[in-house]
Amino acid sequence: MSVSLDGFVADSSDGVERVFAWYGKPQPASQPAEPGPGEAGAAGLGVIVYGRRTFEVAGGWGGHHPTGAPVIVVTHSVPDGWPRAGSTVSFVTDGIESAIYLAVKVAGEKVIALGSPSVIQQCLDLGVVDHIQVKVVPLLLGHGVPLFGQLKTAPIELEGPEVTEGNGVTHLHYRVP
Repeated sequence: MSVSLDGFVADSSDGVERVFAWYGKPQPASQPAEPGPGEAGAAGLGVIVYGRRTFEVAGGWGGHHPTGAPVIVVTHSVPDGWPRAGSTVSFVTDGIESAIYLAVKVAGEKVIALGSPSVIQQCLDLGVVDHIQVKVVPLLLGHGVPLFGQLKTAPIELEGPEVTEGNGVTHLHYRVP
């Protein structure tokens, strides 16, 4: 997840352009190998789990996420017009536990990524997260959508970080014991 220095993944209007602006900048060769926009599964990405809000803001990615990975959306109800034929976006309407169960089946031995603050928070509360990767951008939004705003199981002590400096971004990788 990309996040402002003060902990927001989007501004109060769900705008993410400034938080993700670093993706358009050339990055040093020492940057960790990971999938970026348009890179299909470069790091063994098996599936991404998102919440409904992110799905809506992203316009459903047109039915196909830019990484090429399949997407599972956790929602209370399937949006009108979905699921779509040929789309790699599917929906789970009976909670985060069911979504993670499906993600394990879909991903096999590959990585399961969590792509929404609410999904990340719920998975941390369930104890099913083993690593956190945060891309911190030198930006203070002041308010917006917080990455870790509603953790029920806090405090959670992390191990690390591994730090890699990028162009307009600092990559932090933590292990969750």
